[in-house]
Amino acid sequence: MTHRPRILTLLAITAVIGSVALSGCGSSDDPSATAEASAVPTQDITTSIAKDDSISAELPQSVRTAGSLTVGTTQTPGTSNLPHGGVVDDKNVGLDLDLRTAIGKVLGINWNVQYGTFASIIPGVQNGKYQVGQANFGVTAEREKVLDFSTYLNDGQGFLGSSHVDLQKVSTITDVCGYTIATTPGSTFQTLLSSHVGDCAKIGKKPWTVQYFNDTAPIFLGLANGKVDLFFGPVLSLKYDEKHVEGTKFLGQISSTSVGFVTAKDSGLAKPLSDAVNKLIKTGDYAKIFAKWGVPDTGVDKSTINPPSSF
Repeated sequence: MTHRPRILTLLAITAVIGSVALSGCGSSDDPSATAEASAVPTQDITTSIAKDDSISAELPQSVRTAGSLTVGTTQTPGTSNLPHGGVVDDKNVGLDLDLRTAIGKVLGINWNVQYGTFASIIPGVQNGKYQVGQANFGVTAEREKVLDFSTYLNDGQGFLGSSHVDLQKVSTITDVCGYTIATTPGSTFQTLLSSHVGDCAKIGKKPWTVQYFNDTAPIFLGLANGKVDLFFGPVLSLKYDEKHVEGTKFLGQISSTSVGFVTAKDSGLAKPLSDAVNKLIKTGDYAKIFAKWGVPDTGVDKSTINPPSSF
């Protein structure tokens, strides 16, 4: 693992942009790798799912002819990004993969999976490199100006703490003043931190310090070695991490948002994707996927297109 930070000054916050190079076999420095591969659920839920001809017919003719959709997503070796996704024994696993596979079954298409970074996928959807983007993208007003969302889960913004931190609960953003926070660039987490950059000074507290990483593995390493106090990330993942990453504790959630597939505006893909999610909800396969990954309370009752944004 290599870590080459670049220091930036953003208003009152010191931000460190971190990059990490991971080998194809994962990283031995990742504390989350202590989770046994055998503990990763392996139930096959998607094989028996049948195509729904009426929903498949909603796809653009070009997609039906090709029989496939190109999806841009992220890939993280090991188990540090579960339940969303990981690579165990050279195989991709995770809730996102299971859900995407199930949707492909309903639509009667295959997925041409291409990997990028969180920050590169939305531009890739906009310029036509990807037809669909899936990387736990939260609905925001700015994103909805240029993209269509088809929601598939509810998530939130919360904090995971290192066991060495004396903080026991986070209810508001100012509870983390003075701490070193790791999060993802180009995310709703960065938006929240940037929009509240002056809040600590207003109440006489020291500002937080932010380190930005494209991967979660160096974040867990930072939590373990004391260079990072808090991980500001998606609640679904953080609750999973608390159970599987030794020396961490979930501290609380400060906001929530809908998460969905992103497609180019008016591409004709948002409705069939949303309808496929709703078909899986109706058949019960959707609930089985979320139960498999231990996060049954984060599913949606109904998938919607371009819901109101909280950001």
